[in-house]
Amino acid sequence: MSLRSNAASDASPQDEEKVMICGRDEQAEGSVAPALTTEQETKLWRKIDLRLIPIIATMYLLSFMDRGVYPLLRTFLRSFRIRRAGNIGNAKIEGLMTQLDLTGDKYNIALTMYFVSYCFFEIPSNLIIQFVRPSRWLPGIMFVWGLIMTLMGFVKTYPQLVGLRVCLGVAEAGLYPGVAYYLTMWYPKYKYQYRVAMFSAAATMAGVASGFLSSLLNRMGGVGGLEAWSWLFILSGIATITSALSTAVVMVDYPSTAKFLTEEQRSFVIQKRRCDTVQDQDDGQHAVQQVWEAFTDWQVWALSIVLLSLTAPVYGLTYFLPTLINDFGYSPTNTQLLTVPPYVLSTIIILVFAYYSDKIKLRWPFIFAAQWMSLMGYLINILNPSSGVKYFGLYLCLLGSSGGCGAVAWLANNLGGKYKRATGMAVQITVGNMGGAFASNIYRSQDAPRYLLGHGLEIMFISLGIVAVYITVLVYKRINSRRDHEELVRREKGQVVDVGRGDRALSFRYTL
Repeated sequence: MSLRSNAASDASPQDEEKVMICGRDEQAEGSVAPALTTEQETKLWRKIDLRLIPIIATMYLLSFMDRGVYPLLRTFLRSFRIRRAGNIGNAKIEGLMTQLDLTGDKYNIALTMYFVSYCFFEIPSNLIIQFVRPSRWLPGIMFVWGLIMTLMGFVKTYPQLVGLRVCLGVAEAGLYPGVAYYLTMWYPKYKYQYRVAMFSAAATMAGVASGFLSSLLNRMGGVGGLEAWSWLFILSGIATITSALSTAVVMVDYPSTAKFLTEEQRSFVIQKRRCDTVQDQDDGQHAVQQVWEAFTDWQVWALSIVLLSLTAPVYGLTYFLPTLINDFGYSPTNTQLLTVPPYVLSTIIILVFAYYSDKIKLRWPFIFAAQWMSLMGYLINILNPSSGVKYFGLYLCLLGSSGGCGAVAWLANNLGGKYKRATGMAVQITVGNMGGAFASNIYRSQDAPRYLLGHGLEIMFISLGIVAVYITVLVYKRINSRRDHEELVRREKGQVVDVGRGDRALSFRYTL
C-alpha cells in the first residue's frame, strides 16, 4: 500500500521540514504521532538498527555455523565423497566419517534429514511467536539447538547422529521465519528489505568463522579422551548456549515496549508502521481464518516458487563449491582461497540490491536480475568452457542469492493481517528451504567433473522462478489497476471506499 506523507496545508514554516507520518485521511482521524525532522528520523532508525541487527545477525551466524549450510574453507581429500557443509562437513574431515561408519550415502542422509524436520516445523514456529514474546522464543530455541550441538559431540552411532540432526532442524526451524516476521513489526515496508539483508549477510561469515574454529580444534584431538570432531560440536554448542543466555537479557520485543526509545520515538515508530501497513488492522478477524487465507492465497505459493528458484541454486553451489573449484585443477590451498571472493562479492550485492529496492520501492526488478545472473552462471558451467570462465560463472551463480531477501520482503509487503503474514512468510521460507534438501543430493560424485544432472536441475528451478516472477507482476498490476478504477468510481458516487480487509481491502495496493 503506497501512502504518501504530506504536510498539512496550514503548517507553519518551522514544521515544513517535519516528517509527517500519515496522509491527510489518517491525520483527520487523530492517529498521528509527534512528527520528527528528516535528520531525527534517520537517527531514530539508525538507533533501532544498532539495537536489533547485531543481535539477530549473531543468532543467524551461529545458526549457519551449527547447522552447517555454508562450506568450510578447507578442501577435503578427494578420496572421500566431498559433501561439505559447515560444521558437519568439517567433522567429516576430523574423523567423524570413519568413527561412525559414514559409508555410502549415510553422510548425505544425515545432511538431508536436517532439512526435513526444519521445513516441517517452520510454520508452527511462526504461529507460536504470536503468543510467546520474541525475546523469549528466539533465544529459547537458540538455547535448545546449542544444547543439541553439544550433545552431538558425544554421539557413538550413526542413528544417534541422524536423530540429533533431526532435532537440530526442529530447534532451528523458528529462527529465520521468526526473525523475518519480527522485523516487520519494527520497520515500514520500504525500510524492511535492507534490514533483512543486513542480518542475512551474517551467514556469509559462517564459513570463514567455522574454518578458523576448525583450524584451532585440529590440535584438540585426544583432549579429554575425545576426538577433534567431538570438540568441534561441543565448543560450537557451548558458544551458542552462551550467546542465547545473553540474547535473552538484551533482546527487545516490540516498539511499544522498547525502553531504549523515548515515548515520542515509540509513538513515531508505531504510527509509521500503522499508516504504512494499514493491512495489519485485523478488524477482529479470527486467527484461524487468517491462517487459512494464507494457505489459499495464490501469491504465497507464487512467491514461494520464486524463493525456491533462488535458494535451491545457492544451496547447491555452497554445498559443493570447494568440490567444483577443485575440479578445475587448482591445488587444495588455492581452492580454499578461491572460495572466499565469491561470498564477499555476493554479500556486497545483497546489500546494494536491498538498499536500492527499498529506495525506489520496487522488488521484482532486483529479483529478476538475480535470477538471470544465476541462470547465466549455471549455463556457463554446464557448457564446460575453460576453468577460468567456469570460475567466473560460479561468481554469477552465487550472486543469485542477492534475490532471496527481495523475495521474502516482496511477500511480507503484500500480506495483510499479522497471522496471515506470519503464516504466509513461514510457508514461503519452508518451500525455499526445501532447496537445501534437494541440493544435498543432486551433485553426485559419479557426475564429475561436469555435473550435468546437478547443473541441469538448478537451471530448471531458476527457469520456473523467472516465469513465476513474470506472472506475479502481471497479476499484481492488473489487481492494482482494477482497484484504482473501482475506488475512483466509488468516490465519484460518494460511496464508502474503505471496504474489505487486509490485502483484500479496496485501498490496498500490491508492491511491485
